[in-house]
Amino acid sequence: MKLKNIIFISRKVNRAFAWATHFFTASGMIFGFLGLIAILNGEQTLAFLFMGLALVIDGVDGTLARYVNVKEVLPEVDGSSLDNVIDMFNYSILPVLMIYWFSMVPYSFVNLTCIAILLASCYTFADKNLKTSDFYFKGFSALWNLLVFFLFILDFGTWFNFAAICTCLVMTFVPIKIIHPLRVKELRTPSLTVLFVWCICAVFLILQKQEDLLADLYVLVFTAWLMSTGYFVWISLRRSFKQS
Repeated sequence: MKLKNIIFISRKVNRAFAWATHFFTASGMIFGFLGLIAILNGEQTLAFLFMGLALVIDGVDGTLARYVNVKEVLPEVDGSSLDNVIDMFNYSILPVLMIYWFSMVPYSFVNLTCIAILLASCYTFADKNLKTSDFYFKGFSALWNLLVFFLFILDFGTWFNFAAICTCLVMTFVPIKIIHPLRVKELRTPSLTVLFVWCICAVFLILQKQEDLLADLYVLVFTAWLMSTGYFVWISLRRSFKQS
């Protein structure tokens, strides 16, 4: 086979992988839509499972995109814009709908809360300095899907939820640093290990909300979930008070 033909085939294969990577990213919107349907059907647990799948896709698609070098192979497609559109839907619009649909804050404040979250999210996704040079997020960074999950698991009531949301709205504009476990190189191995533990515990806690599955393990799993969460809080605060 001539060298020219080999190069031609190689380029076609690379483009196919790049398109497949973009489709993988876009599949996050599919799971987001399924989460939307679950919310409208009153199936909060199922909605969180779909939102969790979308979160996993968003967590690994960037690594995959860099591996297949999508920017050079498909320069006509802006993967960052695609990612931002999907993230706005899954990280902000779905959580806002969940807060509204399941009355997660006091009724008198629900509309104001939802509007404030959406406006803060618009700022977040327009912020060109959303990440630090070492790939920590700057500010709360529209992690509303994670927040509503925490509020769902802790179940401390609507006023606690409202206070937590207000705190995170303020944190959107405070230059704290929040770890991205898959991109931050510092302590990556322990961070990935803890992330795996956190995910397993999170799935158990979601399913346990639906029905008592292995109820005897609940305290152990809940404690492991809190400890793994504490690890990420610690490493984020550690970076926040470190000179950039």
